[in-house]
Amino acid sequence: MSLFFDYLPTALAEGEPFALGIISGIKGSSPQKKGAKALFFADGRIQGTLGGGCLEAEIQDRARRALATQSPATFELVLDHDFGWDDGLICGGKVSGLILPQAAQAADVWRALARREKTLTWGVKSDFTISWVDSNENHGWLYQETVSPPCALWIAGAGHVGQAVAPLALQLDFDVTVFDDRPALANTQFFPAGTGFRVDCWEKLLQEPTPQRPAFGLIVTRGHQHDALVLRNWIHRPFQFLGMIGSNRKKRLIFSQFIEDKIASAEQLANVACPVGIDINSHTVPEIAVSIIAQFIQQRAEKVTGKDRPSRDQASFPTVTIPLTA
Repeated sequence: MSLFFDYLPTALAEGEPFALGIISGIKGSSPQKKGAKALFFADGRIQGTLGGGCLEAEIQDRARRALATQSPATFELVLDHDFGWDDGLICGGKVSGLILPQAAQAADVWRALARREKTLTWGVKSDFTISWVDSNENHGWLYQETVSPPCALWIAGAGHVGQAVAPLALQLDFDVTVFDDRPALANTQFFPAGTGFRVDCWEKLLQEPTPQRPAFGLIVTRGHQHDALVLRNWIHRPFQFLGMIGSNRKKRLIFSQFIEDKIASAEQLANVACPVGIDINSHTVPEIAVSIIAQFIQQRAEKVTGKDRPSRDQASFPTVTIPLTA
């Protein structure tokens, strides 16, 4: 997945002037959420998006003027009064933000954020300069954002479902690692670039240490016995969310056996989603993959990125948390 911060090192290397546009606050309904960003180039190109349509066209025009004068600016637009019915934008909300024509001066900040190696907080000060946020500083901030490494997704099983889930997960900002004892399947022939692989016998694979960041687990091996083998180990790991493919009958058989053998408690098993996936009446492998990744997105929003995320209809404060939940 190409996240917004991936654009910046390329833009810096190209040396073309650009202005950074940021939505720093919303109230009511709007085409984009707080934290949306776009690069506006002098030749009219846009990378990223602030919502498209007439809203983005208005901000692009302001960005063009800011580039010409090299003067940063703020904006506050009401999405009915400022645009009107004729322009087709009747969200009714209010969008505020920043236009920063000198954003390239913060090259070190952008390169560090693009590497996504650790959690970092950056911001825009009241004088429009961009810097790291120090909790001991008392600067007035126009905008702050915390960027974290992507959540890990461990997929046990390199078969059809794993192959369908992995590319979706990568596009949706999960760091994917596939586990399997079959090297003929767990490789780049069947999985996209960016996928990590752990290939060995399951006894060794299950010794892999859990990542030191929010992690999710998906069990989709080639059979019930292998699923149960992985679940026996992974149920005791600190996954944010753990799902296993299967029927309700499979769930009853495996879960009751685990309780009887004291492998796991009923409370622990209650946290395992089986059958995994949101019920969308899926039948084909691609449909099953969509249902699974939708549930993982939902769980990530609730358990990792949702703690600091205001609803679309709340008044927004100039701080946003993005996982690395762009």
